[in-house]
Amino acid sequence: MRNRRVSLAAIAGAASLALTLSACGQSGDGGSKDEGSDSAKGGTIGIAMPTKSSERWISDGANVVKDLEAKGYKTKLVYGEDDPDQQVSQIENLITQGVKALIVAAIDNKSLNNVLQQAADAKIPVISYDRLILGTKNVDYYASFDNSKVGELQANYIVDKLGLKSGKGPFNIELFAGSNDDNNTKYFFNGAMSVLQPYIDSKKLVVQSGQTGLTQVTTLRWDGATAQKRMDDILTKSYGSKKVDAVLSPYDGISIGILSALKSDDYGSASKPLPVLTGQDAELASVKSIIAGGQTQTVYKDLRELAKVATTMVDDVLNDKKPETNDTKTYDNGTKVVPAYLLQPVSVDKTNYEKVLVEGGYYTADQLK
Repeated sequence: MRNRRVSLAAIAGAASLALTLSACGQSGDGGSKDEGSDSAKGGTIGIAMPTKSSERWISDGANVVKDLEAKGYKTKLVYGEDDPDQQVSQIENLITQGVKALIVAAIDNKSLNNVLQQAADAKIPVISYDRLILGTKNVDYYASFDNSKVGELQANYIVDKLGLKSGKGPFNIELFAGSNDDNNTKYFFNGAMSVLQPYIDSKKLVVQSGQTGLTQVTTLRWDGATAQKRMDDILTKSYGSKKVDAVLSPYDGISIGILSALKSDDYGSASKPLPVLTGQDAELASVKSIIAGGQTQTVYKDLRELAKVATTMVDDVLNDKKPETNDTKTYDNGTKVVPAYLLQPVSVDKTNYEKVLVEGGYYTADQLK
């Protein structure tokens, strides 16, 4: 589906059309014309996604629906619009409607304990999608990417672009992390810091703001406007005549906010070049920015493959098969270690976007013009 998208609106329209035409008659408020059957095949799978405000979650929802329907299931897709209470209510409705399984990308990874107990009482298996749900035994499997690797790719890109391995420096860097209620945030950040910390310790990288701890650099709800305000504040209070050489950003939406703040401070001019700026998710706007010389890098995660992993897990569980996993040690949610299947992310910049994204069928060349 991704390679046919021409814009965010087009994705939303395609997703909406797919849902409207599906056999269960889905609607955004959780209503359904067919609440499923007693058999696994032909039953309804509930899909709870965080928000339509992010391009990637629209793609995730559409991909999961497409793959489940190809396997013979009906689907119910709901979006919580970054409201944890709304997501809880939506999942409660899905349980009441008799879904056979749940695929959940949590908004707040600690808010779902009670509702997932309801799912367990109804013998509904739960697949945690991309964001690990914490503090409950009622999560059966986890489908995601190697999240520590994402951070490592971002940090190594900064190291390489600045020439730190060859002894160059010192350089000024600022650090951003994701939302503090998303378990992935610590994996992204810790992965990055495993690479950057030695250079910070040796003062080859200097954080002029002094904000280096995870709790100091998180960005609630991964919000670009929040990141923009924080970057504005950092530039005003900590830089003056100094310049930023690199910014560790965990996500493209945050990167866009950071880039706006930098440009407002005259970065991107002949006398003040833009810093190295990382990202994640290869969202269309950010890939175009990379091509135009704005954002420098993103981490590509093939959401089509993630949907396949999650939907195959559902199909296996409902047919009494053990899903394939490749990590049974890392993802401890505080109550249990959740068996996981992790996909590999890929670093993308101006030098390889055509090979990775266009030749890989994720975007067409026309979409990137």
